Amino acid sequence: MSAEPIAQPLRVTLADDHPPTRAGIRRALETAGWEVCAESPDAKAAYEMAVAHRPDVVLLDIHMPGSGVAAAERISNELPDTSVVMLTVSRNDVDLFAALRAGASGYLLKDIDPDRLSPALEGVLRGEAALPRNLVARLMEEFRGRGRRRMTLPNRKAVNLTSREWEVLELMGQGLRTADIAERLQVSAVTVRTHVSSILRKLHVPDRAAAVKLLAER
Repeated sequence: MSAEPIAQPLRVTLADDHPPTRAGIRRALETAGWEVCAESPDAKAAYEMAVAHRPDVVLLDIHMPGSGVAAAERISNELPDTSVVMLTVSRNDVDLFAALRAGASGYLLKDIDPDRLSPALEGVLRGEAALPRNLVARLMEEFRGRGRRRMTLPNRKAVNLTSREWEVLELMGQGLRTADIAERLQVSAVTVRTHVSSILRKLHVPDRAAAVKLLAER
């Protein structure tokens, strides 16, 4: 049985630093009957226009200036009746999990068929998940793996890392510095350094390079 349609017009604001992308999204949504209240190129303006217009949905690019994740968290905390959906090119697990922790109700990729965008957003307003199939599978893997995040050391001793410590270690493995990791995870540099210290202590290694080497060898 098909889902009952939601009364139109629904209201949405768009935030993306690429004007042609915003134009394409606006065209797709207005064709489907949505009212596009406002557009913005950065996170600060995205938050301000969400507060000003209080739309049904805010669509945010994740890596626009000021951080879409930071905007998502502010909007989700202050406008509980507005759904936040990320619209991004990033298939990165860390971005997905950061967006969901920030309160996003959906995570859509920009290569979505324009005809599917409106139904996906309407589904969010009905309480449905709006996630690409491959990211749903990755999310399930994440939850199944919680509590079993172990690394076996060369002496065959297994150590447990928290989910966040694993995220930090994996980003270290990608060559990211403290400031880059802090920006990616939307935490302070002090918090990142605390996690790094805990990782080094648990793995019994002297520095980051040694921790990354263990990660590569596991």
